[in-house]
Amino acid sequence: MSARVDAMATSVPLHVRGLCAGYDGVALVRDVNLAVRAGQVVTLIGPNGSGKSTVLKTVAGLIPAVGGEVVLEGRPLGQLSARERARSLAVLLTERRRPEYTTCGEMVAAGRYPHTGALGILGQADRDEVRAAMELVGAWDLRDKDIRRVSDGQRQRVLLARAICQRTPVLLLDEPTSHLDIRHQIDLLVVLRRLVAEREVGVLMALHELPLARAVSDWLVCVKDGRVLLEGTPDQVFGSKTMEELFDLRPGTYDPVTGAVRLPDVVGEAGDA
Repeated sequence: MSARVDAMATSVPLHVRGLCAGYDGVALVRDVNLAVRAGQVVTLIGPNGSGKSTVLKTVAGLIPAVGGEVVLEGRPLGQLSARERARSLAVLLTERRRPEYTTCGEMVAAGRYPHTGALGILGQADRDEVRAAMELVGAWDLRDKDIRRVSDGQRQRVLLARAICQRTPVLLLDEPTSHLDIRHQIDLLVVLRRLVAEREVGVLMALHELPLARAVSDWLVCVKDGRVLLEGTPDQVFGSKTMEELFDLRPGTYDPVTGAVRLPDVVGEAGDA
């Protein structure tokens, strides 16, 4: 890799070019182009079923691309071994798996295996990374608990800690605030902003909570009906009337100036008679 390409890969660790994503060779989302820079949060928003999770799974290499390419640290994703990919990209998806018995601490420690030898033995530096990641998300007190016996919100924080301690330049997150109450949603996004600022991590994620997306994101990509409808800064996106089109809102229910939602008048409400 040339010095110029290497520098570009460092500053823009993830490129998605003309990506067509879907299943069994049929594209559900077409022509997605985006770049995730070091120290930047890029967020996909859009209605349910718009294809956000399909895009993320394709970028993660969990399903093959129908067309286009994903370039990770200057190399096409398909050219990377599983270990190389795990050293560059940490993934947290919403799918619920039923793990065998393991403690929360052991679950987080699995994030260090891409950096260990063939036997997967953790050294002191690895154990320090595990503790630091769990403390960062407020989960250190869960380290000895069975992952199957914690709440959904606690489990989400443990899985985020696992992704963090992989120490990758890119984090890929699908609805990371799901199962969390508002306090822990805010805490989690504060952690992400710290990672972005202190480690210059690039984050690509999908969020349903629009106020949170507006607060945490540097760049937004609006996906609907298998295509990118609009992209831009939070002010550009949320200040656009395209939000009504994105979510099929009635005219006048979304205020692009304030970003507030107004409920439509309901005919026949009590007190109107």
